[in-house]
Amino acid sequence: MTNTLHKSILNLAIPATIENILQTLVGFIDTLMIAKLGLTAVTAVGVSNTILNVYLAVYIAIGVGSSALVSRNIGAKNSKAAKSVAVQSIYLGLIVSLVLGLVAVLFGHYLLLWMGLDATELAAAKTYFYLVGGLTCFNSLMTVLASIIRATGDTKSPMTISAITNVTNVCVDYVLIFGIGSFAGFGILGTAIGTVIARIFGTVLLFKKLQSSALALKREDLRFGSRDKELISLTIPATAERLVMRLGQVVYMSLIVAISSKTYASHNIAGSIESFVYMPAYGLATAVAVLIGMAKGEKDYHKIRQVGFWSTLYGVVILGFFGLFLFFGGAYFATFFTSDSSAIAQVGIALKIDGFIQPVLAISLILAGALQGMGDTKTPLYSTIIGMWGTRVVGVFLLGQYLGLGIAGVWLSILIDLAIRAIFLSYRFNKVTKILA
Repeated sequence: MTNTLHKSILNLAIPATIENILQTLVGFIDTLMIAKLGLTAVTAVGVSNTILNVYLAVYIAIGVGSSALVSRNIGAKNSKAAKSVAVQSIYLGLIVSLVLGLVAVLFGHYLLLWMGLDATELAAAKTYFYLVGGLTCFNSLMTVLASIIRATGDTKSPMTISAITNVTNVCVDYVLIFGIGSFAGFGILGTAIGTVIARIFGTVLLFKKLQSSALALKREDLRFGSRDKELISLTIPATAERLVMRLGQVVYMSLIVAISSKTYASHNIAGSIESFVYMPAYGLATAVAVLIGMAKGEKDYHKIRQVGFWSTLYGVVILGFFGLFLFFGGAYFATFFTSDSSAIAQVGIALKIDGFIQPVLAISLILAGALQGMGDTKTPLYSTIIGMWGTRVVGVFLLGQYLGLGIAGVWLSILIDLAIRAIFLSYRFNKVTKILA
């Protein structure tokens, strides 16, 4: 293992990690601004984004398939094929998002009503959902373009553009929500307009960056090609995996609500604190997917094993270290979110267990990225089905509800889920790489 490969892993992972952290921070800031409008606004935007996150899951899946094929062709020194995949990915993302945008406009009322909103919340949610959902094509284009650029080995540009876009989003949101000078602001509509403006801006910046890269597209590149089937064959399992995860989250969250509203609130606070801790694992998952895709194109199967091993080791060490802070400081971190002593105690229990979760979370996230980089999007799907539905949902019901362990039962279920996934993905990665070697 050379220092060059270590540097390659870190050079790709660090910008991707920073990008994820910035997006999380902006999400918090957006929530705080919307909260100033009242609980109705928070509920309206929150429920709308719950549906739109399903859309995003589809776009991310297209990005996964695109990244695997683009990085593989770059590794094989086949820039023509890489460009073809990039074009097909953009077209696929655009077509899917236009259909989903039409669904948002035509059936948004019924989707939001199905989510259980009252008349006031429904009216507010429609204001946001129709605009952001109707123009979801820009979210799709941003997601797919960023995935293509990362697949070339450039994670710094998407990070920089994401930072610019997010700052733009916050600034425009603030002005359009609350107004400035004699301008009174638009409230929730301002949030929607600001989000769309930022995404259009981000799409333009990402496309300009793509055009200045080795994958710059010319007019003759902008046609459908024979690689559609391969891209779709990777995208379908990746999409299914994201949707299985989202649906599982809805079900197990409803089970937590059934335990008690305070347990649900405490669980969300613990999840918010944890969200900053596991970002390095997502960054490493991005790095490993790109590097392994390139190594597969180069037919360097020894490098695939080395990248997978060292990326996973980095993740286990980093998240294991952060897990110590969660274990010993969980209750203290909770005081930034609530003054309720009972909720603080529950968050403390959750984060003590979460301290043990972090190493297996690192393994499951990074090896899922490694397998996706190799073009195997089915194994992560199987692991999610087994872990989420066979373990987490069942575990929350049995441990959290039936045995009365409350929030401890919830987080023990998450630990068991991710441990099983880590074992399964490790077995699969080792088996596949041994066959290749």
